[in-house]
Amino acid sequence: MQREFEEHSCKLRALNDRGDNSPEGELTDGILDQLAKFERAKTAERSRRGKQRKARQGKIVANHRPHYGFRYNATKDNYMVDEDEMRVVRRIFYMVGVEGSSLRAVRRILEAEGLSTPGGAKYWSQMFVRSAILDDVYLPLTYEEVKALVAPEVASRLNPDQRYGIFWHNTKRNTFKQVKESGVGGRTYRKKRKTTLRPREEWIAVPVTDAGIPREWVDAARAAIKDNRRLPSANRRFWELAGGLFRCGCRGEVMRPHTSLGRKPDAWYFYYRCARQWHKGNDACSHKKMYRADAMERRVWQFVSALLTDSERLRTDLDAMIGEEHKGMRGDPNQEAKVWLEKLTEVDQERRAYQRLAAKGHMTDEELDEELAELAETRKIAKRELEVLHGRRERVEEMERDRDALLDNYARMAPEALNVLAPEERHQVYRILRLRAGIMMDGTLDVSGTFEEGDVFCPTATPSSTL
Repeated sequence: MQREFEEHSCKLRALNDRGDNSPEGELTDGILDQLAKFERAKTAERSRRGKQRKARQGKIVANHRPHYGFRYNATKDNYMVDEDEMRVVRRIFYMVGVEGSSLRAVRRILEAEGLSTPGGAKYWSQMFVRSAILDDVYLPLTYEEVKALVAPEVASRLNPDQRYGIFWHNTKRNTFKQVKESGVGGRTYRKKRKTTLRPREEWIAVPVTDAGIPREWVDAARAAIKDNRRLPSANRRFWELAGGLFRCGCRGEVMRPHTSLGRKPDAWYFYYRCARQWHKGNDACSHKKMYRADAMERRVWQFVSALLTDSERLRTDLDAMIGEEHKGMRGDPNQEAKVWLEKLTEVDQERRAYQRLAAKGHMTDEELDEELAELAETRKIAKRELEVLHGRRERVEEMERDRDALLDNYARMAPEALNVLAPEERHQVYRILRLRAGIMMDGTLDVSGTFEEGDVFCPTATPSSTL
């Protein structure tokens, strides 16, 4: 099957080299695109399977940076303790587990002492402190505990008198897609990554050198943070511009909700402020101003409600957005799906043929297993590509439904009716429009989305508060 596939590819490339501009030539280009995509997907799948095989053998799959407190050994297949960094890790566990310090207090202490982060930066992250406490690479496990997690041949190489941490491989699934963003600088494209957690049974345990942290410190630190929850400040109001809709104009960081209590009882004040400046300190971002939430939300809605009253322009912009999404699909999705369905049919036919050959004694069991594994890999790739195509179709259909809902439910409203929409409904409108609002240092509000690029809404008043 693989030989036939390669011969077919060579023939198509030969046709393509002739520069045929006929419909047949365009079809050839489309098929070549699918063949190239298939080869890339197959290479990626083989690489993933190779990494999993290495992990099951008890070897680390090296990343660009080891866990903080460790360094790679000479063969880069396991860890060695870096004592300078590990002292910081042990101190984190001691401060949280023994001294009872909060994650924020730990972060402040490390920054005050001038200690660099694992990436060499100045400002520490509470997320890192929390993830380190929960990471099993720092948890000392006995030989019996590790033996239950790894294959027998891996356990046979371990010392029963020593303790080990666990490096977990294959814990997450990353998917990437290219998204378009519009602004005053024109249209830009960026890759968006979505990370999901794989089922626990798919995780692969790799034993690593003991970090030297007492088990009681680790258990105490985990117990101290197990009930940590975000403060329910957002529950006091609905934040119309939350969820990444409102951005800092300096570095593009999210403007996060911020709540403060006044001197009077139950006198709450609500602001948006730069998340980078809040998390990493005053020197991390020069945008130190806080903006009254009600004022910002009112300004953005004034712009959007005016846009909704121009239904013809809105329809044109939404149709253009959907057209761009169709172009991004690179060819006819129906033709692409047909190619992958044919590939699945070929796989099933090849599988039956190999099984018949094996039954007649023309193939050994080892040869059959090898061929069936190759076919299973091809089948997995084809099914995944069909799922991607299905997801693209669903996304376009969702955009079309959003367009119709926006035009039917909101664009026909009178201005007076638009002004009394609930905050939740306004937020939904922003989502449909793919709205992004960026606040500049001078208070200028740059609003962009699926509507015509370059819309800039200037302020009528300065920010209400500064730090």
